[in-house]
Amino acid sequence: MRIIKSKLITDSKNILKCLLIWSKHETVSCLLTSNGHTDPYGKFDILLGLGVKTSITTRPDASLLELSNFRAKTQDWLLGFLTYDLKNEVENLQSENQDGLDFPDLYFFQPLKLVRIRGNYIEFLYLPEVAADIEKDFVSIFESSEDKVVSKNYATPKIKVRFNKDAYCEQVNKMLDHIHRGDIYEANFCQEFYAESKIDPLKSFQHLNDISKAPLAAFLRIDSKYAMCSSPERYLCKRETKLISQPIKGTARRSVDMVEDLKLAQVLAQDPKERSENIMITDLVRNDLSKIAGKGSVIVEELCKVYSFKQVHQMISTITAEIKSDTDPILCIKNTYPMGSMTGAPKLSAMQIIEKLENSKRGLYSGSIGYFEPNGDFDFNVVIRSILYDAEKPYVSFSVGSAITAQAIPEKEYEECLLKAKAMRETLEA
Repeated sequence: MRIIKSKLITDSKNILKCLLIWSKHETVSCLLTSNGHTDPYGKFDILLGLGVKTSITTRPDASLLELSNFRAKTQDWLLGFLTYDLKNEVENLQSENQDGLDFPDLYFFQPLKLVRIRGNYIEFLYLPEVAADIEKDFVSIFESSEDKVVSKNYATPKIKVRFNKDAYCEQVNKMLDHIHRGDIYEANFCQEFYAESKIDPLKSFQHLNDISKAPLAAFLRIDSKYAMCSSPERYLCKRETKLISQPIKGTARRSVDMVEDLKLAQVLAQDPKERSENIMITDLVRNDLSKIAGKGSVIVEELCKVYSFKQVHQMISTITAEIKSDTDPILCIKNTYPMGSMTGAPKLSAMQIIEKLENSKRGLYSGSIGYFEPNGDFDFNVVIRSILYDAEKPYVSFSVGSAITAQAIPEKEYEECLLKAKAMRETLEA
């Protein structure tokens, strides 16, 4: 049982930075933030877990089964991640591409200390062995300030590409050949940008987060490995017996001119190619959810709705389903993973083709970061618009992708990738 204490915050404006700085010396931590966005399914403004009571890290073959057993045993809050390559466990697949980061297939930890911000209140949910620290930590958090942290000034990373434009377009054309043959209808094709350089993860996350202000952002540290995530996309959420998935397909740039910005959003909403992409993935998600949902309970609550974020407009659909109250939460993940928006349709064929045409292992990119509650509720994002980093190597990486359909023009897909890469490149080159 956790010891819970709630305290009023008089000024929450800098609370995110205070929490990041306060927790920076922990070797394992996970911070999730909505950045002020509200939605019907979010339960907090910020959630931070740090310190490890117990943890699970696994390699292929039995990861999800082990996670199910671990969750059932702890019956507590768990924070962590799932990599894209768990697909190899869900289906009979392999991943043999270049991997510069080497994240484990999944990692979850039961935090000794859990801090939750909701409105003007800060809540401490501490395990009994650290509960005596609550009052001290409350003071320490608000004493944390940027002037107490010396940012490390490393040389600007020299960003390299796995594909140049011509090579990228050549691979997209091969993807189009598969579509024209009827092997697939749509697939998400990704490319990696990387540098063998040192960065300051905390500074980089703060910069990236300030640029994007994404609703499902995350800062994750597992020893020398870091994820700085500015995701706008929810993979899967469970609230009692309701499952919610909100795939994104369709992107347009923002404009500082209000009239032009509104027009860009309207054009995106009516774009037949973007709508086609979104509807295909919505159908895929409906099919995935139907594997575990009650008969007739899968509903598309929103179809192709355009939402505006700080850097881009996005087309999002919301699909929900009802499940039995005793359904294992891990079963919900197993039947829907990896998320449709990062794979394609049909899903298995798309993943097989993706593996052949991409030239780097996705790892945590297009995987998921999130949490489980003691009652089995959970919420997981899609790891996109993110910088991944191994400080030990050192190796820094960010990947971007776009959905390839029969209407795709390779050069335009490349331009869309560059638009999505803008925030990460700007962060690293700052």
